Amino acid sequence: MSETELPARIEALLHAMPPVAALQPRLAELDDGRCNLHAPLAANINDKGCAFGGSLVSLMTLAGWGLVTAWLERRGIKAEVYVADSQVKYRAPLYDDLDARAMFAELPDAGAVLRDLRQGKRVSFRIQSEVRRSDGGVATSMESRYVAVVPG
Repeated sequence: MSETELPARIEALLHAMPPVAALQPRLAELDDGRCNLHAPLAANINDKGCAFGGSLVSLMTLAGWGLVTAWLERRGIKAEVYVADSQVKYRAPLYDDLDARAMFAELPDAGAVLRDLRQGKRVSFRIQSEVRRSDGGVATSMESRYVAVVPG
């Protein structure tokens, strides 16, 4: 898959899930070290007029999934990617559109990942995610662990 087709594929996979489509996410950036997803506040608002906590966590989770999935696909690795665990910190209410950014906590070693997956092992990726407010402050942050496994 070409580098220009990969972002469209990741976004299409996200929108294929009805609960995700309701968030109205848009892939804003996807490279080897970062995935940014945007979503409108209007589709993710709570009864207090700010972003719904479930939407914040969902968008960060999806950004992490997109980052790991794209990183693997760039290397020709076909694996299933799952979020294994997360720790979330809600720091401040968000009254802006949602902008979730996911980054690797440490860059993966492609050779080791490929070797372990070929041996039938699960591979873990540590991801740092956050949603920032328009003033630059952090609204929500999350540390997650994703696992990849080759089906079969």
